[in-house]
Amino acid sequence: MADRTAATQAPLFVLSFRHRDELATILGEAGWPVIAARRSSGADRRWLASGAAVAVVDARGAVAEAVAATELLAGPVGACGGALLVVVARGHSDRLGDFLLAGATQFVTSPMDDTELVAAVRFAEAQAGRGGADWRQIAEREGALGWRYDPAGSTIALAPGLAAMLDAATARPLELLRRLRPDERRAAYAAIRRLRAGALTTAFAHDMPGMGRGIAHLRREPRGGRIEAVIEPVHEGADIEIAREDGLTGAGDAATARRWIDRRLAAGRSIAAIFVSLTQFGIVNTAYGKATGDSLLRAVARRLVEAAHETLGRATLVSRIGGSDFAVITDDGLSRVELAAAQIETLLARPFVAGGNTAPLGARIAVLESGNGDDATVFLRRGGERLADMRSGRGNDATPRSETVARQSIGQLALDLRRALGEGEIETLFQPQVAIGSGVITGVEALARWRHPALGEIGAEMLFAAAERAGLGIALSDHVQEVALRAAAAWPAILSGLRLSINVTAEDVARAGFADLILRRIDASGFPRSRLTVEVTESGLIAELGNAALLLAELRTAGCRVAIDDFGTGYSSLAYLKALPLDYLKIDRALTQDIAGSVRDRIVVRGVIDMARSLGLSVIAEGVESREQADLLAQEGCQYYQGFLCAGPLTTAALEGLVGEAA
Repeated sequence: MADRTAATQAPLFVLSFRHRDELATILGEAGWPVIAARRSSGADRRWLASGAAVAVVDARGAVAEAVAATELLAGPVGACGGALLVVVARGHSDRLGDFLLAGATQFVTSPMDDTELVAAVRFAEAQAGRGGADWRQIAEREGALGWRYDPAGSTIALAPGLAAMLDAATARPLELLRRLRPDERRAAYAAIRRLRAGALTTAFAHDMPGMGRGIAHLRREPRGGRIEAVIEPVHEGADIEIAREDGLTGAGDAATARRWIDRRLAAGRSIAAIFVSLTQFGIVNTAYGKATGDSLLRAVARRLVEAAHETLGRATLVSRIGGSDFAVITDDGLSRVELAAAQIETLLARPFVAGGNTAPLGARIAVLESGNGDDATVFLRRGGERLADMRSGRGNDATPRSETVARQSIGQLALDLRRALGEGEIETLFQPQVAIGSGVITGVEALARWRHPALGEIGAEMLFAAAERAGLGIALSDHVQEVALRAAAAWPAILSGLRLSINVTAEDVARAGFADLILRRIDASGFPRSRLTVEVTESGLIAELGNAALLLAELRTAGCRVAIDDFGTGYSSLAYLKALPLDYLKIDRALTQDIAGSVRDRIVVRGVIDMARSLGLSVIAEGVESREQADLLAQEGCQYYQGFLCAGPLTTAALEGLVGEAA
């Protein structure tokens, strides 16, 4: 499949809302340079910048979004003589007319094998009749950013947007290169060397004065050697994706944080940051050694990213700004930043496991808003000063928004929760659980979400923390279980084979007669006991192990199955496996992410899976986000996964669409 004809040397642009990585892998292995996206925002600009002849839109599981994306792409694709290929699930073939009206030129239906997909793309590329978008057509678009270099001359022609930025229609090569920072200049020279060595396309990233970050997509003409570049302005989400990482933790580094802050402040936007300083790290590092300390820093970074993405979105930057200090930086509103600070405090309060050792790491947390006259250096210095004040005991006066912010935020949520339960703001979504070997969705976990009128979506962890503060933990648990069971009992026929997992809390486990109560609840809903799994969170079991064993035994005898959730986060994991009657073990996302880490990390995950399977338990890995993680877990014997590689939490309608496309 690696043999390429001259007609298939241009890049492909792929937009897939559910299967981006899968399509990119298949088409990349067939020889195309693939530029893949999961969101349709800016897709028209990205297609033009890619130099592709073909745009592939994957409508599986997201028909409405795909129709809108096709309409967005149809104009520029048609203007440049390209082809627009849509992948449609066979069950949605009745929507082909909508895609034709939107501007699609070719179709391929799923299920399909890799050979059929590759053949369809090659046909679409042949129909396009050229190896990519015409630079002259791109350059003529108002505001377009790009340039064209002809080796026969000594100047570079500039597209309108770049010409306006530089106040010139042409420029000399060295003039453009001198505008780049030294590291960006080296990247530009490296890209040019790749083209001279035979590559037809390449790219490099650089800053654009007053416009933020950009990616220069370069293409060399096979005849004549001219080099054409189209510059893609990068929005916030992509900016995070290309951010320079701290070599140890994988979070952004301090330089990335400074660039991120300066761009937003220069654009007149306010920002806020959560500064985090670990309090016990020095002691742990000394006691257990540098290897364990490094592992703990990586674990902290993962928890910070988890909290930031859930509460503030994926355009938030998490950076290690030095030593054991981190910053979570966003231009979201202060109320949501305070909410994220509360979640971070909760996550970091859990003990960490590294190198076979259990280490509690305390944290000081300070919340800071940008002010007049701030630049990145001043802002980060002010954050560092607040943390220093807190370390020296002066934090109560110097940091009005510090650790108390988290508690105040949770307290306000607790006040709002009683009203929310009565007004239907708490909803239940379903996250698929997938058989790793076949890719078939076999079950779902019911997850609570709070649509807060002021703060937006609040995840289950923060929701239950607020419920505990308000004394509403049992009421919330009852509500979520009842809603999930009623919804699942009304599922359409296409979902009738799925298992449903519901969560019970430590408070539930401690309730007298809870087994009878939940069995009556299940039967009243009409959902079959044989398709229900009850999940008990590991961290809530330490004080109630005896009650839990009796409760779970009753539920299993009654026909339900039982899982232990978040395995690997608490103190007494082995005791649970010995004492509890279980069917499934769910590996915590922290262990799942370790599978692609060091050899030691992988050995730990392998040991957990081997131990579970030796006890006759099925293993479900939580938080799987990449194909690499899924493949490595499969190699170690894990049978199921749950995570964004398949999908996040879904409504019933979205779940039906996802299952239907694979049918």
